[in-house]
Amino acid sequence: MAAGGLIRGPIIPRVVRHPSASEDLLLSIIQAAGWPIWPLILCSIAALTIVIERLVSLRAPRIAPAALLDEVLAVTRSSLPGNDVVDKLAANSLLGGVFATGLRSVIAEPRISEAALRQSFESAGRIAMHRLERYLNTLGTIAAAAPLLGLFGTVIGMIEIFGSQAPGAGVSGNPQQLAHGISIALYNTAFGLLIAIPSLMFYRYFRGRVDEYQLTMELATERLVPHLMRFAVRTPPVPASAEPQA
Repeated sequence: MAAGGLIRGPIIPRVVRHPSASEDLLLSIIQAAGWPIWPLILCSIAALTIVIERLVSLRAPRIAPAALLDEVLAVTRSSLPGNDVVDKLAANSLLGGVFATGLRSVIAEPRISEAALRQSFESAGRIAMHRLERYLNTLGTIAAAAPLLGLFGTVIGMIEIFGSQAPGAGVSGNPQQLAHGISIALYNTAFGLLIAIPSLMFYRYFRGRVDEYQLTMELATERLVPHLMRFAVRTPPVPASAEPQA
């Protein structure tokens, strides 16, 4: 116990956390790159978020399971399924939702025509394509804008370089301002390319996946339309004798 009883109990030492070497390096890079680096950092966070979300969302089990069409054909071989089965199919995957839309159309309208059934599938397919292409335009915009933002940082760095050449200061000018301008120009150019190249690669990859899924859906619905038309009630043609006379 300290003198006078002013301090009681054990003394807990304060733990001071020192930044790691990687944190020091990152902070030094951001400081050297200047304020133009912040839009690029925001673009990198947005691009990384979109890439992770699309990698999870565009998996085959969530979009178009391989055996789903065969299962639907087997279930509807002799009769149309009930509403509970159709609801489970809609919740199965994105392709299952397209199939469920066609089944609901046939169940709701037994006299549906083939053109109306195809229109129902096309409407569901457009909605599915909209979900498949979600955020891809944003990722493509980041891939196109990141080099321009890097170029903008390069221009800011060049302005810093020319600003260091004060009148009457000689060739070297202000060495500290000159070095800062060069770092701004180089870091922003590098960051812009570092963001744009992976973003463009992932954008092209996701576009290819979306096109592949679109083809899969079109081929699957082409097989399903004549299969479902077997359950449509055919409207008998009107006899010629029953037609009203002019």
